[in-house]
Amino acid sequence: MSWVAIELEINGDKKQVIVEETELLVDVLREKLGLTGTKKACGEGECGACTVLLDGEPVNSCLVLAVQVDGRKITTIEGIGKPGQLHPIQEAFINEGAIQCGYCTPGMILSAKALLDNNPEPTEAEVRRALSGNLCRCTGYQKIVKAVLEAAKRLSLQAGKKAAGTG
Repeated sequence: MSWVAIELEINGDKKQVIVEETELLVDVLREKLGLTGTKKACGEGECGACTVLLDGEPVNSCLVLAVQVDGRKITTIEGIGKPGQLHPIQEAFINEGAIQCGYCTPGMILSAKALLDNNPEPTEAEVRRALSGNLCRCTGYQKIVKAVLEAAKRLSLQAGKKAAGTG
């Protein structure tokens, strides 16, 4: 067994973690850093429950070795909103009823965030494509897609208010 020290920026904070060379990012996040919003499910990159943003791009953390993220930026669900100050995507998921059991929700929200960061006005087809790597067994996806489109509108309004100096 070989151990390696890695440095990463997680949710805006610099961290140093000692990991095994074969340790998966999902396990480091959950077990060493206590970031349990990242869910561990299929272990094969099929369900998206473990989705995090790696340098702004969604990845399945069950397929990424922790040593591969040395020096990189990771965002988990804990990094995009706080109790009492939710991210607009989180608010839209709640308001649109896009959450049932909640197991897939963190991955869905992070995939949606990556989409909206790169494409602030996506079509329904683009939302569906961006979420295609995230499986939900409860909602049937329509409410999830509606929530992402609603979040896009909210974020656009916020950006307009900031640009106008009123928000």
